[in-house]
Amino acid sequence: MQSVDVVVIGAGFAGLTAARELGHAGLDVLTLEARDRVGGRTWTEHRLGHDLELGANWIHWVQPHVWAEMTRYGREMIRSPRADEAYWRGADGSARAGTLDEFMALIDAGQQLVIDDVRTAIPRGSDPTVGAIQDLDRLSIQDRFDALGLDPEARAANESVWVGHVNAPLDQVGLSSALRWVAATGGHWQLMHEASSTYRVVDGMRGFTDLMAADVPGEIRFNTTVTAVTADGDGDGAIVETSDGTQIRARRVVSTLPVNAIAGIRFEPTLPAVWQRQSTETVASQGTKVWLRAQGHVPRFFAYGSQHDALSVLKAEFYLSDEQGDYTLLVGFGPEHARIDPEDLPGLQAAVDAVRPGLEITDATAHDWMTDPLARNTWMTHRPGQLTRDLAELREPAGAIHFATTDNANLWGGFIDGAIESGLREARRILDALA
Repeated sequence: MQSVDVVVIGAGFAGLTAARELGHAGLDVLTLEARDRVGGRTWTEHRLGHDLELGANWIHWVQPHVWAEMTRYGREMIRSPRADEAYWRGADGSARAGTLDEFMALIDAGQQLVIDDVRTAIPRGSDPTVGAIQDLDRLSIQDRFDALGLDPEARAANESVWVGHVNAPLDQVGLSSALRWVAATGGHWQLMHEASSTYRVVDGMRGFTDLMAADVPGEIRFNTTVTAVTADGDGDGAIVETSDGTQIRARRVVSTLPVNAIAGIRFEPTLPAVWQRQSTETVASQGTKVWLRAQGHVPRFFAYGSQHDALSVLKAEFYLSDEQGDYTLLVGFGPEHARIDPEDLPGLQAAVDAVRPGLEITDATAHDWMTDPLARNTWMTHRPGQLTRDLAELREPAGAIHFATTDNANLWGGFIDGAIESGLREARRILDALA
């Protein structure tokens, strides 16, 4: 039986960060990755004639952990195209069109009202469970809108913005998700919008994670699915078993699986109650991301649908040409993954027509993260009550088992930055424990 100091389960940003830090500190680290690639819920793939991000995409300099890694590996970023046109739903459900400035003027007051109490709710973004959030966490984002009394036109537009952010119906997402992200940007909702959906990494996430993986001492073993983790009775080690029957003894194990997916591994003793509870409930995110090919070079635009539409966000991203002519690649998001099928072009055409009429969709591609057994969600958003009830416990090790995932990060939970934060945190804990 192979013996190592640490087994890291998963080679996404959390796992790569933990494995790198532990390896550079002199520990013998083995990283086990069920996929045939690094990156986890980031995935750059050449499809529709261009390198596309099928998972996480945008980063920003106000995200300290990811920015440090960008600096470490000499990565640069580029801004997504600024929209010339805006489309959104009116209060009666019919389409509205205008400029970006007109849309921003429509949502300005409402966006501020949604998060106006953020500085008392979460005074420090790095402590998302400290403050009035302890009481407010029982509310959903829909509860907040229901209490604001916005003009119907402004309410429809503002709700559409938030369903795009949280990738789920608003009555299923905690107000905490809105407040903690704005708290992370110093209370400024405009900066939060920019940080979450504007700048992408030059050469894509694949180039970024490949550099991190090359900096990891020790082996990253691909196509290796962990099926069981059995801790020693004294809590001073564990045996990790893979689907081919291989067993590896480790002094410490780092699980990087998301809350929704961790039940795919059998733990003995069983997982702490907090993990079992939240895994059974699942977190709120349940949406999808899809890339679509539209005929011709269409004007730069963004479009917001309502939370009842199949597409909640649609943006023009790339102008391309091939032997069939000019085309534009659009990126879309929907709050319910089952309503988007990339092989159903008539259905996709209808979904696009509902939010941005006048486009001809000729092809599409996506990865359904909700049915991916290693993910079971897109970016993490909490249900009402989950943040303050569970976050602190989710960060705690269970004997020799440590948990590093963006799902239990403090500052930018649900983002790449949170994954890196959690990897650094658990690497430090392990080094302290084994010292």
